[in-house]
Amino acid sequence: MVKKRNAQNAAKSNERSDAPATLKDLLDAGTLSKLKAQAEEMKAEEEKRRLEQKEREEAARAAEKKRLENDFEHLLNNSKLDWRKHK
Repeated sequence: MVKKRNAQNAAKSNERSDAPATLKDLLDAGTLSKLKAQAEEMKAEEEKRRLEQKEREEAARAAEKKRLENDFEHLLNNSKLDWRKHK
């Protein structure tokens, strides 16, 4: 049993060494850390840009709502005509 397991482990290690080298294997640790830091920075910038866009959209909606609340024609067109409820 032990010999079979050792043979299987040896076969697996041979397969790994025969596998083509990846970019991660070829680059040194300093370059990898720089790339990871740059990726995190890009993600942070994207998140910041997304939040700013969301804030601009909310501000535009609030301004439009305020404008419509001051527009008599809009209020008249969207009001309910059943005034008996308010007697």
